[in-house]
Amino acid sequence: MRVAVVGATGNVGTAVLRALAAEPAITSILGIARRLPDTGAHPYAAAEWVPMDIAPSTDDTVADDAVIDRLATALTGADAVIHLVWAIQPNHDREKMRRTNVEGTRRVAEACARAGVGQLVCASSWAAYSPVDDDVPRDESWATGGIPSSHYGVDKAAQERVLDELEAAHPELVVTRMRTALIFQADAGAQIARYFLGPWVPLAVLRPGALPVLPLPSHLRLHVVHADDAAQAYLQVVLQRARGAFNVAADEVLWPSDLARILDHGRGVEISPRLIRPLVHFAWRAKLLASDAGWLDMAMGVPVMDGSRVREVLGWRPRHDAEETLREMLGGIVRREGNPSPSMRPHDKQFRDAADIGGRHREHTIPGDVMAAHIPPHLDGRLLGLYLADHLAGATGGSNRIERMAKAYADTSMGPELASLAAEIVEAREALRSVIEALGLPQRPLRQAATWVGERVGRLKLNGRVVTRSPLTPVLELEIMRSAVNGQLGLWQTLTDLADDLALPRERFEELANGARGFDARLERLHETARATAFTVGTKVGAGS
Repeated sequence: MRVAVVGATGNVGTAVLRALAAEPAITSILGIARRLPDTGAHPYAAAEWVPMDIAPSTDDTVADDAVIDRLATALTGADAVIHLVWAIQPNHDREKMRRTNVEGTRRVAEACARAGVGQLVCASSWAAYSPVDDDVPRDESWATGGIPSSHYGVDKAAQERVLDELEAAHPELVVTRMRTALIFQADAGAQIARYFLGPWVPLAVLRPGALPVLPLPSHLRLHVVHADDAAQAYLQVVLQRARGAFNVAADEVLWPSDLARILDHGRGVEISPRLIRPLVHFAWRAKLLASDAGWLDMAMGVPVMDGSRVREVLGWRPRHDAEETLREMLGGIVRREGNPSPSMRPHDKQFRDAADIGGRHREHTIPGDVMAAHIPPHLDGRLLGLYLADHLAGATGGSNRIERMAKAYADTSMGPELASLAAEIVEAREALRSVIEALGLPQRPLRQAATWVGERVGRLKLNGRVVTRSPLTPVLELEIMRSAVNGQLGLWQTLTDLADDLALPRERFEELANGARGFDARLERLHETARATAFTVGTKVGAGS
């Protein structure tokens, strides 16, 4: 059986790939994603890959049809397609989210019909259900009108209408709707923190037992399911070719008292949602919180799910209970586990990385709007990744070196110029890091970068002793820096040439290339100063001997 997974690199997609790869009945897997993962790593190595963006930046009819045709070509021969693509951010841009969530689903549905695919399994949600004001469990027959104030619920309900139309037009196509609860796993911790919390929430408070008391809106309800359990449900509907909707969640519903027990030793205070909602709304408007108030409305209004059908029809049982799943996810957030996918990340300049370093939030320099960035099929993504990662390792070592020089020579005439150069080179390094993130390419860990720098430049030694302020030290240090800067110039020129193919801003890389040329000229002036000082000192020493 051949299965295609559209959106195969995210939280759910990675878990689904693990499940598919472990099933002998699945003979081939096709992964489709806007940006490719490390295709040599598990579980991504189990799939063939096609880079594709199912949500072009405009609703132009010609462009739209071209996307559907290309997708249909890729899906030809697939027995089943699992559609997982969904945008949660940037939730300040509803039009962009609609293009991905609703129109993206329509494109996948149309492509499946054109390609003659036998089954489409679509990631719907608990949030698609119409609101209730009681705790009576609802099965899959409950209305799917969504929560009107929740962009997530509204788009999930609109997605259900797309699937209704597909079933009516193509009754031969098996359409399956996976109405899952919130899907958590530790490996998605960094991603979940980015999407739902934002930059200003101190992640340490989410460590179980960290809070002295937990204020929560009264009657909040939380359905969760572990990513691996959700993936097993996806696998079973494919193997059994099951049609229709399935509620997929852990057996337990988490209420405020449960959350208080998990987060703060059971000391909870229930507060009226009418008091909390304005605070959430204005924090979101000010971009202090990534989640808007619609998520609160959803948690208060969605029904308790009846999960009988998925158990009776598929024989599915969750292996993780709700509390275990939530605790694992909270630990993943606190430890920032996993690589946050850039595909749905807010890219406005005010957004700061959720990584908390030394009590401060580190800002990423984003080279323009990179939401549409992708690696086209005619470029070798792995080769590009190695090229950029190698330059990032060199840039990390180079920026560390010049920062050390700026401190070491702060009391000399070179100090101010070195400090200025250090700040600009760090900015260029972060621009490169953001390009790698935007394209979804792997980065070398900093420990490997340190090894890289050590192998290439090492520490300067004289007569077996480490040289710190020898007159010749800045001459050699600056010569090394000039070599590194020349390499950076080549990097920015290459990215300028590739900018259109990668959907990245050409003008930004032209600026960085010009900056690298300026660095070289300034380093040359510093080099002349250092040489003059070194040889003057050397002459005096020679004369005195």
